[in-house]
Amino acid sequence: MPLLTVRRRCGAQCASLRAIFSRALVVALSLALLTINAMAQERRPRVREAGIAVGILPTGPLNAITDVAGVAVGHTTIVRGDDVRTGVTAILPHTGNIFREKVPGAVFVGNGFGKLAGSTQVNELGEIETPIVLTSTLSVPRAADAVLDHILALPGNEDVQSVNPLVAETNDGLLNDIRGRHVAREDVLAAIGRARGGPVEEGAVGAGTGTVAFGFKGGIGTASRRLPPDLGGYTVGVLVQTNFGGVLTINGAPVGRELGRYYLRDELEKSTRRQGRERSSTGHAADDAADGSVIIVVATDAPVDARNLRRMAARAMMGLARTGAAGTNGSGDYAIAFSTAPEVRIRLEQVRAARYAPLATKLLSNEAMSPLFLAVIEATEEAVYNSLFRATTTRGRGRTVEALPIERTLEILRRHGALGPR
Repeated sequence: MPLLTVRRRCGAQCASLRAIFSRALVVALSLALLTINAMAQERRPRVREAGIAVGILPTGPLNAITDVAGVAVGHTTIVRGDDVRTGVTAILPHTGNIFREKVPGAVFVGNGFGKLAGSTQVNELGEIETPIVLTSTLSVPRAADAVLDHILALPGNEDVQSVNPLVAETNDGLLNDIRGRHVAREDVLAAIGRARGGPVEEGAVGAGTGTVAFGFKGGIGTASRRLPPDLGGYTVGVLVQTNFGGVLTINGAPVGRELGRYYLRDELEKSTRRQGRERSSTGHAADDAADGSVIIVVATDAPVDARNLRRMAARAMMGLARTGAAGTNGSGDYAIAFSTAPEVRIRLEQVRAARYAPLATKLLSNEAMSPLFLAVIEATEEAVYNSLFRATTTRGRGRTVEALPIERTLEILRRHGALGPR
């Protein structure tokens, strides 16, 4: 065989081997990043582990949305190369066929700068019929399409011709190549498939992989409250996707102000701007802008209908306000609430069988709602803090967003006497 032919063949084979090696190297690096991130997450405590008590009501055993029986949570975390930092988080009100056994639900809009697919039908009918999926802004259409695939493929749904996927988002474009729309159908289905009860992974995972809150790394956070038996013994769980800003306040202490990172700082302290605090020169995204968005998912096992679920969702904004959120023009602030109580489920077969006959449902009265309102407020507040405490410093698109400095934060709280309940 001529030497030139051998060289040509070897060149083609070598190029192919180099391409395979490059792809394998990218996969290996991505897996290493995920492993390092997971190890770092384990080293950062939740707020109660750090000695901070929020509110007065007791938590559930896990202090998570999954303390509400039947609720399951799953994540897909997508970290690739230098520019992809995104993902999906799926919340299942129960693990059965949710289309045929819907749950009462409601959506409350604090500020509507966002893309919450499916919200109008939820508020019109008071029903949620799909998993609730959280993701990146420009990935909402693809995520919604994947949710359709999931529901249409479930046994028993062969005759279904209309589905209302409920998909919410926050914009992770600071750290993530958002225009690349890297969330694929398989990522959404994987998050739904991974959904489980038990402890919930928090911080820079799933839909919180690339998010920023109060100028620090945000992400996924969760918390719960369990009412005493004399108040019904019901559980309220909250999960948040934090990507917003303001002046971080923990148990009333001005943490953001004392850390020197808060909304309108540059405008209020002209000298700071003159000192050249520039993101481009440092490579750090020390941006205190408060635009972004937050999604709050509220679950309860209390037998409440869509009307009172909307009232519960509204109280989530009060919990958000306690954290120092600014509620700016460019922040989409949404709360989605549902009940898992068996007695309020909307079972398709029963509805069709009853036709025009009234359905008998036992519901809590308006007078019984107040303790649940407080539970939502406290769990929302603590879930936001957990998203910050558990998140780790993240670099993407040439920018670095630092994690909240825990020791300095604890020093501030001690100084203000804010470690215990208010």
